[in-house]
Amino acid sequence: MRKTIVGITVVGKDREGVVAQFTSFVFQNGGNVEKVNQNVIKGLFGMYLEVSFTSKINFKQLDSGLQKLGKKLRMEVSTHSETGAEKNIAIFATKEQYCLKEILSAKHALTGKISVVVGTEKTLAPLAKKAKIPFVVIEERNQEKAEEKLLKICKKYQVDLIVLARYMRILTPNFVWRYPNRIINIHPSLLPAFPGSLAYAQAFERGTKIIGVTSHYVTENLDQGPIIFQDSFKVTPEDTLESIKKRGQKLEATTLLKAVKMHLDNKLEVRWRKVHTKSK
Repeated sequence: MRKTIVGITVVGKDREGVVAQFTSFVFQNGGNVEKVNQNVIKGLFGMYLEVSFTSKINFKQLDSGLQKLGKKLRMEVSTHSETGAEKNIAIFATKEQYCLKEILSAKHALTGKISVVVGTEKTLAPLAKKAKIPFVVIEERNQEKAEEKLLKICKKYQVDLIVLARYMRILTPNFVWRYPNRIINIHPSLLPAFPGSLAYAQAFERGTKIIGVTSHYVTENLDQGPIIFQDSFKVTPEDTLESIKKRGQKLEATTLLKAVKMHLDNKLEVRWRKVHTKSK
């Protein structure tokens, strides 16, 4: 019998009994917990449950029950299910345009809709306008306040997937935990080597013979999420830091787009922190 998979995220102040009450709720409503991941960082609790149902379920009723339980426990709860409907995409960016440009140019080839572009400044607004996609700028320096606005935007556009197209802010666990395996980033190195924002410079200074890029899902640990794809190129004696950056940026754009397409086509699965391509 075909299973219906529902993702449940729970975020709030850490307290006893949260895991037990939510898993009991799932069982009482005919569900089976297939995956569970929980974390506590500085008193903030986050949990992701992947639940399967073998019989027909009423999503509205399920979500309503979860919201009531969340309110009782003073937790924020959200549900997500791959229904086959067109996915809504939000792209977060700062000022580098090459990744955003690549994705926008391929928007008609995506099995999803780019619903909004969010920038930390107005630099990329013309690109979004040309593509006829809403652009929202969040110049808030305080990350907590900025993420409150980001969450409101994601809720408004019912976002299923977030793409970080050279978004140069570090998202906190409070945000990341709400979108498990639904935030894709591109990093300019072959992770786990050279994490952080100066990857090209670090690789060049160390005399690395091969330099690459990595698309990965975002977790609460910086640049340590499950790796989706990697690509690379050989460094020549004639290469400078600038030439390496130029070559790398082209790869960043294509590698990020490839990961986005595979995710939207529901071809990726994360098991034990590794990304696997689903068999047909």
